[in-house]
Amino acid sequence: MKYQLKFLAVAVAALTAASVSAQSAGTWMVRAGVTTVAPVGPSENLSAPSLYIPGSSTGSQTSTASSTQLAGGISYMVTDNVALDLPLAVPFRHKLFGAGALEGVGQIGEVQALPMTLFVQYRFLDAKAKFRPYVGLGATYAYFFNEQGSGALTALTNPGGPPTKLAVDSKFILTPEIGATLALNEKWFVDVFYSKSNLKTKTTLSTGQTVEAALNPASYGIAIGYKF
Repeated sequence: MKYQLKFLAVAVAALTAASVSAQSAGTWMVRAGVTTVAPVGPSENLSAPSLYIPGSSTGSQTSTASSTQLAGGISYMVTDNVALDLPLAVPFRHKLFGAGALEGVGQIGEVQALPMTLFVQYRFLDAKAKFRPYVGLGATYAYFFNEQGSGALTALTNPGGPPTKLAVDSKFILTPEIGATLALNEKWFVDVFYSKSNLKTKTTLSTGQTVEAALNPASYGIAIGYKF
């Protein structure tokens, strides 16, 4: 009985020590929440033959709307301060609108995007700290798919013909980020982050025209996480 109690005491101490070390080497963390991807500004002008809108002095451009989706991720602490992080998310659905000379046209299309990123993060402060800010740098493959043109786009680019189709180039980019975690207890935490990518893409229409856009999206989100 004496040895059993001693063994139990050692086991409890070991478990307690493991649970207190919030983000030490070897710790896995999972999280779930929401993320918003917000592209910036209008595109460049549509290539020739550009669309002429009477009364407009600007070129034919597009703008990409923001999208918010369920998202989360998995992190692994390589050391007490260095982590590998893999964000996971439902594909982001972005609506495309006319801008410049096409501003009054409304929605001209839609595209789904799935940014696949692997981050290397540096987490500041002690592994047991309740609040831990971090910085990261990720390699991202911005994958675009399910592009669709609207009836308005077809009416402008190919009236009376088949629907105008879209194809958006996917790209590899680097993504810097900042963020922080706040421990709620020994296992649960809140994670917030912000990242900004330098992303320029080209969209090709089935009518032969192209339009380039510096999307440079900002991504930000909040999640509830669990570590083990």
